[in-house]
Amino acid sequence: MPDIPNTLDQPATLRHLIAGQWVDGEGAEARSLDPAHPGRAVAVYRTAGEKLLDEAITAACSAQREWSARGLIQRGLVLRRAAGLLEERAEEIARLMTREEGKTLPESRAEVGASVETLYYHAARARAADGTTYPSSHPDEVIRTLRRPLGVVAAITPWNFPLQIPVWKIAPALLWGNAVVWKPASDTVAVAAAFARILVDAGVPAGVLSLLLAPGGLGAALVAREEVTGVTFTGSVAVGRSIQAAAVPRGAKVQMELGGHNAAIVLPDADPAAAAADLVAGAMGSTGQKCTGTRRIIAVGEAYDALLPELRRRVEALVVGDGLDDGVDIGPLVSARAREEVDSAVEQALSEGAQVLARADAGPASDGDCYFAPTLLAGHPDLTICREEVFGPVTTLVRAADLDEAIRIANGTAFGLTAAVFTGDERAVRRCVEELDAGLVKANAPTTGSELHAPFGGLKDSSFPAPREQNGDSAAEFFTWSKTAYLRTAAPARSRS
Repeated sequence: MPDIPNTLDQPATLRHLIAGQWVDGEGAEARSLDPAHPGRAVAVYRTAGEKLLDEAITAACSAQREWSARGLIQRGLVLRRAAGLLEERAEEIARLMTREEGKTLPESRAEVGASVETLYYHAARARAADGTTYPSSHPDEVIRTLRRPLGVVAAITPWNFPLQIPVWKIAPALLWGNAVVWKPASDTVAVAAAFARILVDAGVPAGVLSLLLAPGGLGAALVAREEVTGVTFTGSVAVGRSIQAAAVPRGAKVQMELGGHNAAIVLPDADPAAAAADLVAGAMGSTGQKCTGTRRIIAVGEAYDALLPELRRRVEALVVGDGLDDGVDIGPLVSARAREEVDSAVEQALSEGAQVLARADAGPASDGDCYFAPTLLAGHPDLTICREEVFGPVTTLVRAADLDEAIRIANGTAFGLTAAVFTGDERAVRRCVEELDAGLVKANAPTTGSELHAPFGGLKDSSFPAPREQNGDSAAEFFTWSKTAYLRTAAPARSRS
């Protein structure tokens, strides 16, 4: 069983979960680091390879049928116990999340709380009405649909929401009778191991859940396995398209969320102070490491000049530092590599004509390899940074002459995850809901955040034409097939010979 690090000095020793046992990997030693103190390891482990992958797939195939036979209500009770255990361990896991991913402790606590609610939600779905009945042309017959598990589901999850996104995927997969083989991101393996341990403690049987800690190459091998009949993935477009190419031709169901370049439109009648508060929260919260983060702020007409001082004041007031410290608004980026990518994107924008409008203090000068100063740029829609996703606390303010131009600018990327509009004009809101290329549109609220009982997903390169996440009906559609049964009230009489 994995250790959970309780001190800053002692890293956890992690193992893989295979067939109900915690086992060592056969690969190279790896570690996850504290981005606030990059010289400090949070967890160490030996990576998994093809041998452990084979064992995980074999265990999943062997255990899935018995798990499905337990019935929906019994599986729901396991999820309810998992919710209770996560609630009990909430502070421990929130602190671990901040140490490993970098987000502030209040943000980590909120993520753990949302994950608890998601587990309770799917647990309650076990007692909801299941299937549909239809009339038949035969008076003594009824037609009924049944939901069946897919079988073995591969879950590949990102580091930016190391608990909440896995819960979105794994909870409904388990509820509907599937076995899950889970490969989390390498930057947040300790949080993954902590959640896997909760599921085991809650009663998930041996083999029904496997946890493989490994680089991305093992994820590619996982989704290529013929035994995998469902894949759920959150990550980059390039990796998502490779998963699509590997899984769809063999008939596996695929659900993917592939990022965003989200725009917020601000009309002249909006309250500039209220809008700026939501815009900065949407752009800079979680250190900008959200697929739903506000990447572009499109100010229409007079809104630009009214909004700018409010945005500048809020950005410059942000406090950057260790997410465990009181009073910190913005934690470090997840890694030095991530910081280099954001820094490179901003430098390219400046070389293309962008200007810095506001910048916060960059945080601790020493031991700060992963810190990046929250930055507000002024630019135009043709900037690379206005078209390609940048995963950091950076947003660009763009002018538009009217709502028509603002919608054209907002739709001018390959992405279509979320969008927002700030206005009191109901007609303008309706236009944005209908015309913006986004799977989720908000009025007078940040582009970030969603409700667990509502479908979540995007358009264009942000998603894949498949069921959405979170919403119970969508999750059931993705993780199950339907079977139709024609049920007559009496068997036909036997013929006499």
